[in-house]
Amino acid sequence: MSTVKPTAGADKSAAESSEQYLTFMLAGEEYGVDILRVQEIKGWDKVTRIPHTPDYVLGVINLRGAVVPILDLRRRFGLETIAFGPTTVVIVVRVMTGRDERTVGVVVDAVSEVYNVDAADAKPSPDVCGTVDTVFVKALVTIEEKMLILLDIDRLIGNSIVDELVPGAEVA
Repeated sequence: MSTVKPTAGADKSAAESSEQYLTFMLAGEEYGVDILRVQEIKGWDKVTRIPHTPDYVLGVINLRGAVVPILDLRRRFGLETIAFGPTTVVIVVRVMTGRDERTVGVVVDAVSEVYNVDAADAKPSPDVCGTVDTVFVKALVTIEEKMLILLDIDRLIGNSIVDELVPGAEVA
């Protein structure tokens, strides 16, 4: 049985030997990102569209004076798009680019839980991993008989995407 537990039931020694991941839903699958990269979670709001950007770039928002690009993860993964609903949120994350750290928002269907994940429970992704290119997959973890896909947010968003979104702007 996996030693992965929701944080609410985790004891101090387990928390010290594990990493925490914020999980979210996307097309019925549960994904996770390192919680230390999460800056905040916001409800969906209107964005300002930027011309000539990839279709998964919805636009930008002004977040306390910083221009923050907003990406639709459904489109980024090539999944069917759906209308945004009451559970749709933007997870604002910090991404390491080749030059520095940037702030980017990713739109997901819903936030799920925060889990402590022991490194020993994380398995490398196989060559084929559903609709997600495995270069974005950091590891796979079984939690309560379901598979959780841990994402490498730096590879997912990447230097070229962030740099192309708002050329010359002071992106957070």
